Amino acid sequence: MSNLSTLVATVTARQEIKKSRFVAVAGPVPDEAAAKEFIAAHSDQTANHNCWAWRIGQAYRFSDDGEPSGTAGKPMLQAIDGQSLNRVAVIVTRWFGGVLLGSGGLIRAYGGTAALCLREAEKIPLVDTIAATVRCGFGDLALLQARLEAFPGAQLRSQAFTDAGAELSVLVPKGEADSMARMVADLTSGRAAFKIED
Repeated sequence: MSNLSTLVATVTARQEIKKSRFVAVAGPVPDEAAAKEFIAAHSDQTANHNCWAWRIGQAYRFSDDGEPSGTAGKPMLQAIDGQSLNRVAVIVTRWFGGVLLGSGGLIRAYGGTAALCLREAEKIPLVDTIAATVRCGFGDLALLQARLEAFPGAQLRSQAFTDAGAELSVLVPKGEADSMARMVADLTSGRAAFKIED
């Protein structure tokens, strides 16, 4: 099990540093496409710079958006990594206030504003999961739904109805699939089928 976390919701933090305004917006992103959408949605075209960073597993990207190379995006990525976060994007928008900050000042401003925003965010642990399907009859459906939703770390993704009952798509924490399979079999006296998806 990983000891990484992600954010519960989108959060914002603001700082003024030597007359420049910095606004950070951070949020959870499940994949690269969502990260790109997040950056586009929170960029402000009236600002001087919209610098950003995101991490999703081993994949990451960052942009200095016109600031000197290495002074904005990389310190923001370090803020994400420094707080053991994953599946997170952060954008820091700057409105120039007329005072040059220098490379060190920019690194502290961008990295610090991103870190401030991330520290204030509510976090949840990331749990590595695998996909599974549960097939059951109508008579077992209500009880199975309730127990699957209460299973620690599991997520009920969808359900589809068949002539004989329902097919439930679930995400199961890695290492807990056998426990869930036993629970499904015990609750339904073996009538329901549990299958790991390929």
